[in-house]
Amino acid sequence: MDRLFSDPSLLVCPDFMGARYQAMRTAMITPTVTEAQAAETLRTTWVLTNEDLCLQWQDQVTEDEHLSAEQKHAVEEEAEREHLTLQLEESTARADEKKKNCAKHSAIIIRPRPFANDEEALLYYWTNDGLDDALVNYRTRDDDSMVPSIGEDGSTVWVSAATSKPVVGVIVDRDLSPVDFAQAIPRIIAAIEDHDWTKQCVQMLAQFWGAIMLHHYWNSRDVLASRAILLYQEEQRQAWHSAILSSNGSWDLSILDEPTIVRTFDRVYRTSLIRTTTVAPDVQVRT
Repeated sequence: MDRLFSDPSLLVCPDFMGARYQAMRTAMITPTVTEAQAAETLRTTWVLTNEDLCLQWQDQVTEDEHLSAEQKHAVEEEAEREHLTLQLEESTARADEKKKNCAKHSAIIIRPRPFANDEEALLYYWTNDGLDDALVNYRTRDDDSMVPSIGEDGSTVWVSAATSKPVVGVIVDRDLSPVDFAQAIPRIIAAIEDHDWTKQCVQMLAQFWGAIMLHHYWNSRDVLASRAILLYQEEQRQAWHSAILSSNGSWDLSILDEPTIVRTFDRVYRTSLIRTTTVAPDVQVRT
């Protein structure tokens, strides 16, 4: 059966008594069939044919809808398979990444810190001076290679790459100035976000450093208090990184441990007294 391309129910039955159908009516006229009867026969035939076409159209629409639903279902199934495959690949990739970098994916236990110690990246590397050092003190694959330099007379001379690098004065956290510390924090937060640290870890570290800068030691006129809070920050962060892989896990750094801060201040104070006692004899000799 030929496919229909339009809805036959929208067609209007023609006027078979019109001049256009004169020849058809004349051919049907007999002694027992008048012209009007011939026109009625033509109309009846058209109506019956149109009804059959309407039934065919409805069957065709139903079949098209069924095929369309099957195709849509097939597309949805394929999309779902692709989605599940992608989820599996992403899950596998995350699992592999967590195995390689389990430290940054460890859950944070909401508790203050027990005592521990370890080394971790210094905030100095995110200060203005640290970034400048990174640009100047580049590393070559071969320190024995030769690089161009300017001689004393202004001429170009070739020197060893190793001797051309200036000495880097790396500063530990406890010795950073408040300005350097404030420069480093937004940069290190951005860096750990770029390296896919969990949102929980990023928020915890941001809150920790924020709490450090809001502590009354931070803006104290007492230099020892400022040094103590920076030393506390350094030791806490180092210990936290060390504890991540331990059986007890890490803790919430943003919960400042006031007794430990006080003990840290006491250590700094005692150290300053020792230094003063050591320097005092030299001062007396000079006077």
